[in-house]
Amino acid sequence: MSFCDHCEGQRFDRARVLRALRQVKQEVRRGDCRSAPEALDRALDAIGALEIPHLEWEDATDQVVH
Repeated sequence: MSFCDHCEGQRFDRARVLRALRQVKQEVRRGDCRSAPEALDRALDAIGALEIPHLEWEDATDQVVH
């Protein structure tokens, strides 16, 4: 089975996100995080650092309709 370029790119991005989340999970298990909010902040920062196209953090008060 083959995928179009767009879908193949999404699969690659998904794999990168999962690797980043697994890394944060290992850090949490080692005790590097003191609270759940800190663990979530680390996860969001890790994903944000991946520079995935079209992944932008929106302010919770903004409404975006696609």
